Amino acid sequence: MQSWSDTAVPSVPGQGPPLRLFDTADRRVRPVTPGETATMYVCGITPYDATHLGHAATYLTFDLVNRLWRDAGHNVHYVQNVTDVDDPLFERAARDGEDWVVLGMRETALFREDMEALRVLPPRDYIGAVESVNEVVEMVEKLLAAGSAYVVDDEEYPDVYFRANATEQFGYESGYDRDTMERFFAERGGDPERAGKQDRLDALVWRAERPGEPSWPSPFGPGRPGWHIECSAIALNRIGSGFDVQGGGSDLIFPHHEFSAAHAESLVLDRRFARHYVHTGMIGLDGEKMSKSRGNLVFVSKLRGEGVDPMAIRLGLLSGHYRTDRAWTGDVLAAAEERLALWRRAAALGSAQSAEDTIGRLRQHLADDLDTPKAIDAVDAWARWAVDHGGSDPSAPGALADAVDGLLGVSLR
Repeated sequence: MQSWSDTAVPSVPGQGPPLRLFDTADRRVRPVTPGETATMYVCGITPYDATHLGHAATYLTFDLVNRLWRDAGHNVHYVQNVTDVDDPLFERAARDGEDWVVLGMRETALFREDMEALRVLPPRDYIGAVESVNEVVEMVEKLLAAGSAYVVDDEEYPDVYFRANATEQFGYESGYDRDTMERFFAERGGDPERAGKQDRLDALVWRAERPGEPSWPSPFGPGRPGWHIECSAIALNRIGSGFDVQGGGSDLIFPHHEFSAAHAESLVLDRRFARHYVHTGMIGLDGEKMSKSRGNLVFVSKLRGEGVDPMAIRLGLLSGHYRTDRAWTGDVLAAAEERLALWRRAAALGSAQSAEDTIGRLRQHLADDLDTPKAIDAVDAWARWAVDHGGSDPSAPGALADAVDGLLGVSLR
């Protein structure tokens, strides 16, 4: 699948401290220690609707990780999927009377435009579920052979399920108790009541063909991939097990990330699918969780269509810490637009006070679990002083603009 266009990243002189991130599985902030090539997998969209601000906040978070790794001298192998075959896509297409393939292609194209506008660095591998079906089939075969999966006793729909107890450490990522797992499993795409399952938490890895649904051939009958195994197969085949960061929203902790890790771990026998599990908070609107069911989604494309500068959107989303559930309001956007105007005025000055200390603090705060509020405060202080008092360093405005661009991804030019 085609990714979006790359964005030039300015080189920033100097070097910051090593990146530390909160790891969901360990429940603490700890160092991220990649090798020469840093590896990251971030779960992508199901393209039945345009990019809303919750999506954008997630991808901006991992864009910062990407930028900090590059700033530290690492190559970055970033992989992202697109779940372009799934129930929500079929439901939306049926509702609107259009082909699910056309809907998925259109919304994926719009997502790429939004990411480009927000200056999110593209993944090296951008893989759709449809193009990874053969990889999923191969993995399901291995799970069946290893006894980690089974076919339900159902002549009409012989679905294949993964055993939740196939790995001894199942549940380590989320840390949830059984009752919480069952609740989230039912709420987030699971099917605990499916007849023939051996455990209510066993997860679908291959859905047998149903009338009116797309299907692909397999040794265990025609059908299509389950949700969790799609990400597991795509990641394993591109960056392997034990990669540096698996990322997504906090709503993916369970069941999606728990099961995608368990699928892989049951085959490669590694302790951990990823070395760090990193999750972002949810974005709300005026005090309510932003969701399709509430009809209160704010779309990036709509804001862009209204003339909002994408850099203001980016700054508004970065003004809160990535791990916190936070609200998007008119005040958040207004403050971001005011901030962007101030920073651009300062960056356009002929000279200003030295930016070296500010750039150092910018790096320090971002390396400390992506503390964007403190990083933004540091730039605010420099910009206000520069606008009010000037300075004698003609290189400072350009140096600060390069650092804000390279590290925060906000263009001031």
